[in-house]
Amino acid sequence: MFSVLRPSPRDVARFLAASRDLPLSYQPVGLALAANASFDSDETVVSVGSGPAIYERAKAALREWTQFDLGWVELYPRHAPTEPGSVVAVLIRHFGFWSLNGCRVVYGVGNDVAHEFGYAYGTLSNHAECGEEVFKVTMNAESREVSYVIRAASRPRAPLAKLGYPVARGLQARFRRDSARVMAQYASRIS
Repeated sequence: MFSVLRPSPRDVARFLAASRDLPLSYQPVGLALAANASFDSDETVVSVGSGPAIYERAKAALREWTQFDLGWVELYPRHAPTEPGSVVAVLIRHFGFWSLNGCRVVYGVGNDVAHEFGYAYGTLSNHAECGEEVFKVTMNAESREVSYVIRAASRPRAPLAKLGYPVARGLQARFRRDSARVMAQYASRIS
């Protein structure tokens, strides 16, 4: 949904309600983990600190969807569960207009034995893009370095996204960069 005005809380609630039963806009689930020539693949890996305490803070940040606290990107509902089946709306302000995009959490990533935690969401049929994105944090068993990882496979779906393909790719890169910055800030923050 594109709009020149910021969607009201009521608009967002209606959008979320309408999104709950929508299908994913792509196949197969797991797309972000495998190469696919018909999708753009991107990965960002950034160190957010070191040690078990930082790893636990980074996990908490993902559970709280902190990677979307960017000012120009917001996630609704604010404290959505990160379990498969959870539906969220991503509100984006760009170039004088707003877009509201539906996603569903499609699978979890990692386990405590591997020191890896995260989840993936997939785009619904009311999203401007088509694809899947993985958000995870890892802790290297030897160095104890904690990393935030975003891995995505996407392509434009909506006509405006197709028309503005270079702009959309720039916004995706900006999201990865800003998301990594806010995760590093959150993970290193003193309690």
